[in-house]
Amino acid sequence: MEYVILGICVAVIVFFIIVNICDMNRFVVKEYTFASDKIKKEITFAFLSDLHDKRYGKGNQKLLKAIDESKSDLLLVGGDMIVASPDEPNRNAKEFMQTLAERYTIYHGMGNHEYRSDLYRDTYGNMYDEYHKPLADKGVVFLRNEAVCLEEYNIEIRGVEIDRKYYKKFTVPHMDDSYIEEILGKKEGNYYEILLAHNPDYFPQYCQYGADLILSGHVHGGLVRIPFLKGIASPAVRFFPRYDGGLFTEGKSNMVVSRGLGTHTLPVRIFNPAELVVIRLIPACKEEEKNIK
Repeated sequence: MEYVILGICVAVIVFFIIVNICDMNRFVVKEYTFASDKIKKEITFAFLSDLHDKRYGKGNQKLLKAIDESKSDLLLVGGDMIVASPDEPNRNAKEFMQTLAERYTIYHGMGNHEYRSDLYRDTYGNMYDEYHKPLADKGVVFLRNEAVCLEEYNIEIRGVEIDRKYYKKFTVPHMDDSYIEEILGKKEGNYYEILLAHNPDYFPQYCQYGADLILSGHVHGGLVRIPFLKGIASPAVRFFPRYDGGLFTEGKSNMVVSRGLGTHTLPVRIFNPAELVVIRLIPACKEEEKNIK
């Protein structure tokens, strides 16, 4: 009987190791469509987050192919494409992003790893500059509490960079409802507002600000997912995080939380493959026409 139990335990462990290896080395494409009367013209974009220097094939060709096949008009980046570690050269992320910059218009938000590498230069040296400058030279727009307007679509894209204290482990520090407006300024005009907000924990504050669509990441899908339920843990070492991955709605605001494209520190992905997000925005009138047909 003891050998039977031992055999079952070994089989279970081997099973989860195999699942982890598979999910660590594959990604899925998740598509969303949103309609709004604020949108003047249809647009499609791929949303990339939390690559953490991961590579899918030589030169990230598998991921590049999936992005090209999405037929995106532009790319949005949610941050943490690099790993903030003094010993990490981030060659894969640099090469991949520079290749993308030669093909696409890119608007890049800040993750806690980009932010940290820029903030603590005594520790990380020129890591941020070595990532940022070649991309900026190729036309990538980094949005650090800044906005860009796409007048043709009546869309405004803002990148919010919240303070380091909001990334504490074990807890979700309080954020005043006025904080986002204080760092971004008041919204102006009747644009469809896209907010690149790396940390999804503050969804209520992003809604309070008036964002129509929030794009987040950071949580890596909860690392290990219980099938059909939720992710188990976040990088902040909190169990069963509320905003782990997928679509969340509050009032008129939607938040898409990417499960990310890579991992760091804990190389774990079980029932939780990496994710490339593709989003299509359409005028509300087109959605109505489709429903009538």
